[in-house]
Amino acid sequence: MKYLVTGAAGFIGFHVAERLLSAGHQVVGIDNLNDYYDVNLKLARLDLLKPYELFSFIKLDLADREGVAQLFRDWAFDRVIHLGAQAGVRYSLENPLAYADANLIGHLNILEGCRHNKVGHLLYASSSSVYGLNRKMPFSTDDSVDHPVSLYAATKKANELMSHTYSHLYSIPTTGLRFFTVYGPWGRPDMALFKFTRAMIAGEEIDVYNRGQMRRDFTYIDDIVEAIVRLQEIIPQPDQRWTVEQGSPATSSAPYRVYNLGNSHPVTLMAYIEALEKALGITAKKNLLPMQPGDVLETSADTSALYAATGFKPQTGVEEGIANFVSWYRAFYKV
Repeated sequence: MKYLVTGAAGFIGFHVAERLLSAGHQVVGIDNLNDYYDVNLKLARLDLLKPYELFSFIKLDLADREGVAQLFRDWAFDRVIHLGAQAGVRYSLENPLAYADANLIGHLNILEGCRHNKVGHLLYASSSSVYGLNRKMPFSTDDSVDHPVSLYAATKKANELMSHTYSHLYSIPTTGLRFFTVYGPWGRPDMALFKFTRAMIAGEEIDVYNRGQMRRDFTYIDDIVEAIVRLQEIIPQPDQRWTVEQGSPATSSAPYRVYNLGNSHPVTLMAYIEALEKALGITAKKNLLPMQPGDVLETSADTSALYAATGFKPQTGVEEGIANFVSWYRAFYKV
């Protein structure tokens, strides 16, 4: 099939594109290659995709309405995996307008492309951050997510609402993917694992928020990719018995679905750091700090719906996943 993968030079987008290409699919990847983090890392990811004969890369900003429209007209995609976005909870406090452009306008442009070109299935990146002030654990897609605590989270909730609208109005099958703290080789430099590894190798202190007592459902990249590849085959169907009063927020009378993609085994930030210390053979110098604005104390994914749909449960443990990341980091940066 012919896929569009947005954010193809990004962490998750690169891995998904590589998996689809390895399976013999045609992939068109787009990315705006912005400088939110090191562009050289994005280019290095693309260098691994370019040898595939069925891969095409187009530098394009999601907020470019006519550019995105022309892309859809030119390629006639069978399916779209929309992973491009302005990422980062903390950065949304500093540069909120970047999130309006990439995550709101960009998502709408993708929806319009799917609408006018009869795309068979749209999968798009949401986030565990939509759970916001929710305290019931584990987080379930059956629960309301109306109280985000960052603009980033609010844009991801908005993406789900926009997608439902297009599923309802135009019968576009859409699947939202709520990612839980994804990590692994080729990861993002703005995330804790990358920052901690760089600082520890350099002998510098690491900033540990809430004194390391936050709990996160860290999810390894290969598990995320496996879930996405399986879900793209499962096209949402309308549930004619569904009602707002009695149905789950994750389903609908429209061809709309939302899933949690998480490991379901949350660990404390301090335990995560201990696994990194073991992999590096270095004891971290810790700068213990209070909670940051926009953060939440705990995340934990109820993935029962994912398992029911695909028969797959993410299960890579943090020690294995962090060891794989450290091996990649040492090789890539030659340290």
